[in-house]
Amino acid sequence: MKLLLALTLFAGIAHAQSTATPLTGAWRVTQVVVTGPDAATISNPQPGLYLFTGKYYSFMVVRGETPRPDLSEKPTDAELLAAYTPVVANSGTYEVSGTTLITHPIVAKNPNAMHAGNSGSSTFKLEGKTLVLTQVSTQSGPVANPITLKLTRVE
Repeated sequence: MKLLLALTLFAGIAHAQSTATPLTGAWRVTQVVVTGPDAATISNPQPGLYLFTGKYYSFMVVRGETPRPDLSEKPTDAELLAAYTPVVANSGTYEVSGTTLITHPIVAKNPNAMHAGNSGSSTFKLEGKTLVLTQVSTQSGPVANPITLKLTRVE
């Protein structure tokens, strides 16, 4: 009886974690549109990958249009800054409310994002294998000059 109960509980937990959302999958960043004083459209961005499961998300993006420099065997502080500053990384849980994606970071390159209760939000538009995310807010509050990412489903 205990084994049957344990199997039933495990099956329920596995199903809850695997429940798909419209965002479930792997997405590659294919375009970046920056607004505000430094407005730009980057049609050939550096690598970026977003992953969504039924409950969790993870992303790692290299900002900019040019590749990061390789590191020397014993990198200087300046070399480390040049190589790591453009990298954005964040993982945690998420929820979808209509066309709004709300993220709750668990781990992030930026330690400020990891404070208890912090979240970020973006609007999203999904058309076939294309996902468009536009920032609305970060842990710091509303975004004055939102960035819009165009992503293409890779899986």
